[in-house]
Parts: sequence; C-alpha cells; structure tokens
Amino acid sequence: MTAQTPTPFPSGAHLDDQVRFDRRELQVILGLYGRMVAAGEWRDYAMSFLRDVAVFAVFRRTTEFPLYRIEKRPKLRAKQGIYAVLGADGQVLRRGHDLELVLRVLERKLIRSVDGL
Repeated sequence: MTAQTPTPFPSGAHLDDQVRFDRRELQVILGLYGRMVAAGEWRDYAMSFLRDVAVFAVFRRTTEFPLYRIEKRPKLRAKQGIYAVLGADGQVLRRGHDLELVLRVLERKLIRSVDGL
C-alpha cells in the first residue's frame, strides 16, 4: 500500500469571477421548484455558474435538454433586467429586474396543471 498526498481543494480566487445566485434568490427559485415537483411537472434541476451568467435549469425528466432555464445576467441590469426565464427552445419567456415577477410566468403553468386535475 502506497500513501498518496491528498489533492488540495481549489482556491476560492476563481469563484470571484463567477456569477452566482444569492441565498434569497435560491430560496425563491427552490420554493417554485418544490411546488412544481409536488405537482408532478418537474423532476430534476441543474445549476451552472459562469463568468457572465448563473443558470438554474429545470428538467421534466433526466434528459439532455432543460425544459426551462432561469438566468441571472448582471451585465443586463441597466438594460432589459438581470433575470430571465427561457423556454426549451431558447425563447425568452419573461425578463425583468424582480425575480419573483419574472418567475410568475412559470407560476401560471402550475395553476394550469392544478386546474386540469
């Protein structure tokens, strides 16, 4: 048996370059996600944090294409709005400065699925 030196965790310096969702934003997004999972609409999610965008992708099944993407782009703060909801085909469903208002486009789908029961 040979002893190996442990691999160090990467330093936090590169994390400053990434756009991330803060705790309040994640609380709002995961609240909606939980309601949609309970309604049987969504089953999986993935998060990606890049230099210019943070993405929360939602999947109906574990497939390669997300059903919706919730994006945060700080560079668009002064223009169209920092948050956007995109459909599976990449079409912008709603864009704005307030995350809760932007996510209402997905809340409507929840109301529709409950009415259809």
